[in-house]
Amino acid sequence: MTGREQTPPFVPRPRRAGTPIIVAVDGPAASGKSSTAHWVAQRLGFRHVDSGALYRAATALALQTLPNPGSWTEGDILDAARGVTLREADASMVPASAAGELGEIVRSPTVTQHVSRVAQMPRVREWVNELVRSAALEHSVVVDGRDIGTVVFPDADLKVFLVADPWERARRRLMQRLSRAPSDAEIAAETEHLVQRDARDATQTVQARDAVLIDTTYLTQEEQVERIVALVGVVGGG
Repeated sequence: MTGREQTPPFVPRPRRAGTPIIVAVDGPAASGKSSTAHWVAQRLGFRHVDSGALYRAATALALQTLPNPGSWTEGDILDAARGVTLREADASMVPASAAGELGEIVRSPTVTQHVSRVAQMPRVREWVNELVRSAALEHSVVVDGRDIGTVVFPDADLKVFLVADPWERARRRLMQRLSRAPSDAEIAAETEHLVQRDARDATQTVQARDAVLIDTTYLTQEEQVERIVALVGVVGGG
C-alpha cells in the first residue's frame, strides 16, 4: 500500500448539527497515532485525547509505589492511579494527578517496558475508557489509542486506522528517541521489538469495519494530517 485510503469511499454517518464531533484514530504501536492526532486536533480546534497516556500514567504511578511489576494485580494498578484525571492543556487533554500534570514521566523507558501488560487488564481498560468518554461529552475530540473505533467510540463520526511498514515505524520511533539517524542494526532491533509488541497487542489493535485505512509508510506527517482533516470536513459538511 502507498498511503491510499481503503475502498469503498468514506461515507459519513448521519449526525445531529451542533453536537461534538468524535474522531477515532487506531493503529499499531509507533504508527504515528498520537502525534498525528494532536496535529489534527490543533488544526481543527478540537481536543486531543491520547488514551495510551492514561495507561502510561497508571503504570508510572504503580512503579512509584510497587517496584515489582511481576506481582501487579488490576487492583494494584487502579489503587495507584486513583485520582488521575484528564486536564486540558493546549489542544490536548493530558493525565494529571493531585500533584499536577505527570509530564515526561509517562514516556520513560521503564514505563514503556511494562505498559502493554497494564493495558491488557480488563478493569484498567474500563477505567481508561470511561475517562476518555467523559472528555468527549462537551468538546469535539480526536482520540487515539487501542480499541477506540471498536469499543470506546463504536459510533464515532470518523474512524481512522493508521498502519505503516514495521521497519519504517521503527526508524521513526528511533529518530524521535535518539534525535539522530539510526543505524540499520538499531532499526532491525527496534523492528523486532515492534513485531513482538504487535503480537502482544493484537486483540486491542483491530480495525473497525467502517474505519478509513491509511498506510503512512510513504506519507509525511503533514500529508497524514491533511488527509484526516479533509475527512473531518466531509463529516462536518465542510
